[in-house]
Amino acid sequence: MAVEFLTDEQAARYGSFHEAPSRAELERYFFLDDADREAVQAKRRSHNRLGYAVQLTSVRFLGRFIPDPRQVPVEVAEYLAGQLEIEDASCLKLYGERDGTARTHAGEIQEAEGWRDFAEVREELAAWLDARAWTTGDGPKALFDAAAGWLREGRVLLPGASRLARLVGTVREVANQRLWDTLYGMLSTGQRAVLDSLLTVPPGERVSELDRLRRGPVRVSGPQMKRALERAEEIAAFGMGAVDVSRIPPRRLAELSRYGVDGKASLLRRHSDARRLATLLATTVYLTSRAVDDALDLLEVLIATKLLARAERESAKEKLKNLPQVERASAKLATAFQVVFDTTSEQVDTDTGEIAPPKVESLEGMWAAIEQVVPRHELAAAIAALFELTPPLDSDADEAWRAMLINRFGTVRPFLKLLVTVVDFDATPEGEAVLGALLSLPELMGRKKVGPAEIDAGLLIGSWRRLVLAAPHLEPGTVDWKAYTFCVLEHLHRMLRSKQVFAKNSSKWGDPRAKLLAGQAWQQARPTVLASLNLPGEAGGHLAARAALLDGTYREVAARVPDNAQIVFDDDGRLHFAALEPEPEPASLLELRAAVNAMLPRVDLPEVLLEVFSWTGADQAFTSVTGGEARLKDLNVTIAALLVAHGCNVGYTPVMGGADPLKYGRLSHVDQTYLRLATYRAANATLIEHQAPIPLAQTWGGGLVASVDGMRFVVPVPSVYARPNPKYFGRRGGATWLNMINDQAAGLGGKVVAGTPRDSLYVLDVLYDRDGGRRPEMIVTDTASYSDIVFGLLTLAGFAYAPQLADLPDQKMWRVDRTADYGAFQDAARGRIDLARIERHWEDILRIIGSIHTGAVRAYDVIRMLSRDGRPTPLGDAIAHYGRIAKTLHILRLADEPGYRRQIKVQANLQEGRHALARKIFHGRAGQLYQRYQEGMEDQIGALGLVLNALVLFNTRYMDAAVNQLRADGFEVRDEDVARLSPFVRHHINVLGRYSFQLPDLPGGMRPLRAPDAVDE
Repeated sequence: MAVEFLTDEQAARYGSFHEAPSRAELERYFFLDDADREAVQAKRRSHNRLGYAVQLTSVRFLGRFIPDPRQVPVEVAEYLAGQLEIEDASCLKLYGERDGTARTHAGEIQEAEGWRDFAEVREELAAWLDARAWTTGDGPKALFDAAAGWLREGRVLLPGASRLARLVGTVREVANQRLWDTLYGMLSTGQRAVLDSLLTVPPGERVSELDRLRRGPVRVSGPQMKRALERAEEIAAFGMGAVDVSRIPPRRLAELSRYGVDGKASLLRRHSDARRLATLLATTVYLTSRAVDDALDLLEVLIATKLLARAERESAKEKLKNLPQVERASAKLATAFQVVFDTTSEQVDTDTGEIAPPKVESLEGMWAAIEQVVPRHELAAAIAALFELTPPLDSDADEAWRAMLINRFGTVRPFLKLLVTVVDFDATPEGEAVLGALLSLPELMGRKKVGPAEIDAGLLIGSWRRLVLAAPHLEPGTVDWKAYTFCVLEHLHRMLRSKQVFAKNSSKWGDPRAKLLAGQAWQQARPTVLASLNLPGEAGGHLAARAALLDGTYREVAARVPDNAQIVFDDDGRLHFAALEPEPEPASLLELRAAVNAMLPRVDLPEVLLEVFSWTGADQAFTSVTGGEARLKDLNVTIAALLVAHGCNVGYTPVMGGADPLKYGRLSHVDQTYLRLATYRAANATLIEHQAPIPLAQTWGGGLVASVDGMRFVVPVPSVYARPNPKYFGRRGGATWLNMINDQAAGLGGKVVAGTPRDSLYVLDVLYDRDGGRRPEMIVTDTASYSDIVFGLLTLAGFAYAPQLADLPDQKMWRVDRTADYGAFQDAARGRIDLARIERHWEDILRIIGSIHTGAVRAYDVIRMLSRDGRPTPLGDAIAHYGRIAKTLHILRLADEPGYRRQIKVQANLQEGRHALARKIFHGRAGQLYQRYQEGMEDQIGALGLVLNALVLFNTRYMDAAVNQLRADGFEVRDEDVARLSPFVRHHINVLGRYSFQLPDLPGGMRPLRAPDAVDE
């Protein structure tokens, strides 16, 4: 019988040897130290010594004494027998033949090792579980595993599975009820009625009010912007944002709101009053800020694409349209003036030097000469055309499109007043002028006359001054308030992106400075941050050491330049690298690759997922959004089908079947209830954990090198979260999956971002928000992820940053000592690092990186904050100077170590291989992403990432088995060839058409390998 939320299989695996321990586990848990040997040697017979050792070590590994010590895996018995110099491990079968021996030994071990009974710590464990359940909201399986770990660490003997499961279930239910009751108690009677009204379906409508309000904007237009602001205003009017929910752990509040946003209104209605209203409160609190986020997201893309970019495009089209007329007029004018110069200038004989008078001596004669080539009326028309079609001499390059922008005032008229009413804007000192101008716009709109004193003339930069103050249609003493409106909006767009103007009632567009650790919070976190990042409180000694390292590296690398054929310097002293030659593929590698690939079993993609689930239990990470226990039989089959549907982008139809787990209703229910970003990430962590110790994966790398790169997806449906880029998306919008992969080919996590922004804005966030795996030490990126500020932040965070630097000769190298002689690098090292500037800002630098490291603020917001109009702030400049030390060391290492360059290239190629496999899997609908909302994009790409990691784990394990089999068969296998095998092979996996969901019996947990010379059918 299953023990409540545990399946029969999980209950059977609890506290038992469900499979033989790995070599690493044997060495960690079953190694006998001197004290162990002394205790074991006190036993007289070999079988008693071995049995005692089995019990002594097994309890450390399992957390409990096994009922029959003779049933341990053979690997354990042989490993222990070898240490005890017992030749025949099979003597263990004699252990415990006399009643009481094993039990007596267990008692001795329990007393000597300090193992306690569960009853002694039950209340302590319940309190610990209660705190964890209250703060994290973990599912029952996660809490069960955590409780078992807590007991092992505290040397407490594990109780029976049912006993521990009942405790976990009870404590979790109490914590959940307390959460619901606490939130319910914060509401007045009127507020409860307001929240309940959200679940009603108004007359004539098809959806509830909650369904309507949780649906954000998708189209980019002025009317949609107005509706987005009206939605934010309507949600804010409920007043739930004023309810103080600070006592509730943020993770629990987010979990409840996610259920409220994703769950069906009909399902919410069936819950108890406390649970229903608690969920609605959390959802409304979340939507209060989320609706403002959505509105400002829409505003940003509306200004960028529908106003500024469109005006520029239309201006360019207009110029192109008028170009023939301008060319003709210019040609006539040029011809006329050539006549003027030719007829009115003195004539010089180049042979004799004799000077003759001009050909004409009067104005009438000049005009007569002109009219012989261009009639006067045509010349007048050409001049008039040029005045009409070309900007004034004192104009700038932006005037044409800005003038055209003013004609699009109808786009912004509907929402301007709502914008300043609904969004609670604030600004830094640098943004106050723009904010003041924005707040004044509603007073100017619609008036016939607006005077210069009513606007902020300081914002009229460049051609805006002429367009606002001197437009031809203006009456004297008035300004063009429509032009002024667009001038303010252009400034606002830039200030919002740099966080100099922000929204206090928004989470995404809020003030990142307010999230930085400060005051007492920073002082409390400071010692931990400095210790974990190995940074000093005072900069002097640290910077001196960095400067000495840079100076010494310059001198060492410069001394080796004469013998380094990989680099050359041009006439300007700039550094150039020779191209890396591809590594040759020896015949032994080709033979090994062919043999291994031929041995891989041929399977359908769902079978891969089901088999990986059977190895790892990753399907158990898919918990219900309701927080309840899964009561669906064969849930793993449904989850596998949905992963194929989303990961292959083919929808439900190809995976549907007659069996209950594959029927449409079941698929739809599980999709809405169990699949979400949090469960994808939890499942992914399990896959990463299982792949890392496989010997073949360890041959590829230690998991300490990672790369971050973007994969582009066209989004052909209207979406605020897609951005245009003709290079990648053609005439459509698109999104980028910025993902991280380690040198073992495991995807560690990722982030979906709109359009194709610079990767550098997100690299740190991806690194700090990985799903699982070891924290990488070296980070490889392409050039798009490079900036001096990012170099500085990554170095401060303890990462070795290794971007591929395109246009290397244009990369400035930096030095501290201006007078030092660095030989061949003397001209290349033309930049100077200001250590004093870094030291002046050191405390703020520490606070910035500490806030990122602790998760108080997103690195994206910090990087935006540290730059203004493309130029760094004083603090950003100090971080950039710190980053230039690491950047120059990186360039010097690239110059000095071809192996370093190759390592970077290999990791980058590995990521490209993963993206190629991803394209093969994500083949449906032409590989385009049909999701309108960011959450939908994240969920679908989360499914793709999980399928990729499942395939990598499947391939790694079977390829490892194939290599071992080939070695056993006498096939010559070279280690250097094994390291070059790819985990992204896919010829043996069917990802097309309809699929098989039948997992065969797998003795030993794996399918048999094919013969190396097998022929495919």
